[in-house]
Formats: sequence, structure tokens, C-alpha cells
Amino acid sequence: MAMTTGYAVLSPGGKLEPWTFERRDLRPDDVRVRITFCGVCHSDLDAIAHATDVPLVPGHEFVGEVIAVGSTVTSFRPGDPVAVGNIVDSCGKCPACLDEEETYCLEFPTLTYGGVDRQDGTPRYGAYSQEMVVRDRFVYPLPEGLDPAGVAPLMCAGITVWQPLSRLGVTSGTRVGVVGLGGLGHLAVKFAKALGAYVAVFTTSASKRADALALGADEVVLSTSAEEMAAHAHAFDVIIDSASAPHDLTPYVLTLDFDGTLCMLGIPPTYEVDSMALLRGRRRITASGSGGVRDTREMLAFAAQHGITADVEVVPAEQVQDALDRLARNDVRWRFVLDLR
Repeated sequence: MAMTTGYAVLSPGGKLEPWTFERRDLRPDDVRVRITFCGVCHSDLDAIAHATDVPLVPGHEFVGEVIAVGSTVTSFRPGDPVAVGNIVDSCGKCPACLDEEETYCLEFPTLTYGGVDRQDGTPRYGAYSQEMVVRDRFVYPLPEGLDPAGVAPLMCAGITVWQPLSRLGVTSGTRVGVVGLGGLGHLAVKFAKALGAYVAVFTTSASKRADALALGADEVVLSTSAEEMAAHAHAFDVIIDSASAPHDLTPYVLTLDFDGTLCMLGIPPTYEVDSMALLRGRRRITASGSGGVRDTREMLAFAAQHGITADVEVVPAEQVQDALDRLARNDVRWRFVLDLR
């Protein structure tokens, strides 16, 4: 065992505080990573707010440097810069895993934090910490030429928007709408534009119009305006909905063209939609979250080719609670990243 330090919720309802804990010894196919930057995801807020199984160390999108490898690892060696996302293991034998779709592992994937290790049952502690041990299959080379701090959120927010854009065949000429302009939404705009799509951002705030256009959006639709929404009936082939709060999907569904698809990323407890809005136009609603090994490799390669990273505000790790408090107020553009160096 090796000791490391991090930031943990030590009691239900508590705030993050420094904590020293153990990381397991390396197994033959493990990689030990010294963490340099870790993104702060909105899901971390939810995990902290509802933490009952404590201690809880959040953090599931990070980059760092390999400091040791297990005896059978051949793809990495100490000193290699790497990136890791929110999945660190899976059963490896179900149809989803064999197809490198580990997100849909029939035994459920082992997440970077929360739950337990699938082999020894020990708690999984996340990346708001100095070091992490990860199965080599779920470690990725850090793309050359990209800002490491900006890559960290790609490992959750980036792959989450990339998978539906890729799987729905977004390409030159595809008309894409993006609901919400936060950590997920701003990356959806960047990836969709790089794929050649025409991109519109739906927002409830007129003040975000300039931000959306600066990110590369072709237009901005104020979703609180009935006139603007009606003017965009049948205007889109794909809508990526990144809004996490419960909301009526019907107005967005009505902007889909025939055979259009709305993909939910910010997963609320329930969906509200007028069924007739789906029937008129053979429209579809689907959902997606994160991505498996194959999609993550492809996303990183595409990001490197097009110079895509998240727009981040880097904060010292000791200011993590302040970053979370600001995130709860939506006071960030567009992703906080902790500096753990």
C-alpha cells in the first residue's frame, strides 16, 4: 500500500477537507499515476450533497504522469503523460465490454470514485488527490500539443458530448442544436463545429449570446422566446441537451426535423414531453453518458487533430471548496480544474 493525500467528505453533509489515505498495491495490469490536473464536474456536486457512504473523495476527469506500472503493462512506462476518465475497470467479458462499450457493462463498470473495487471490494477514492491506481486499459496517452489542464475535462465532459455526436453521424451540413452552455454544452459546440455542422445554441439567458458565438456557434436561440422557438420548427437534425435541471423537452422536440434525434446528456430524474410532438415527424429521444475505450481514443485523437480543449479556470487544489461553491452558483466559464501539482 502507498499513502497519498486528497480532499474528502468525511461525514454526511460535510464539506471537503484534507485527508490522508491508502492506495492499493499495483496489480500486474495496473498503472500508478501522479495527478497534475483534475476537472470539477457538476456530478461531483451531486455526489457530495448526497454522500452517505463516507469518506468520499470526488474527481473523475484527470491528467497526470505515470510513476509506476504493473508487471504485465507494456503500453506505458514511468514519465509518460496520461489522461483518465470516469471508468477505471469493467467485467471485460460481456458483449458491451467486448465491443469496447464499457459504459454499458452488464455488471456495471467500476467508476473512478464511489462504489468499490471489483476485485477486492475496497472503496474507490477519486482524483481530488495526489495519486491514483488505474487498470491500464482505461489509461490513455495525453495528446501532444494540447494544454493538459484543458484536456482533463475532455475525459468526462468531452467524451460525453463526443459519443452522441459521433454515433448520430454528425458531419458537414448536419444541423445541430445545443441546449445549455456549460461544461458540457461549450464542448458540444466545439466538437460539432469541428465536425462541420451548423450549430445553434439554445439558452434561457440572452447574456450568453455573445459567449456562444465566440465559441463558434452559428446562431443563438433564446428558448424562453416563443417566437424564436417557433421560427426554428423543423430546423435541426440533432439536438444535444446538456441541461441538468428537469425541464419540458417538447419545445426542443418541435425544432427537430423529420427523423431528428434529441439526445439527453444532463440526465434529470424524469423526462417531460408531449408524445404527439414525437409522433409528428418520427422524432426520437435518446440518452447518453460518458463513453467506452474506443470512443474515448477517437475523441482524444479528434481533439488533438483540431486543437480542442475545454475552456477552464485553473484553481489551486486547496481552493476546491470555493470552486464547488461557485459551480453551484454557475459562476464558471466553463469548467473548473484543480491544480494538484
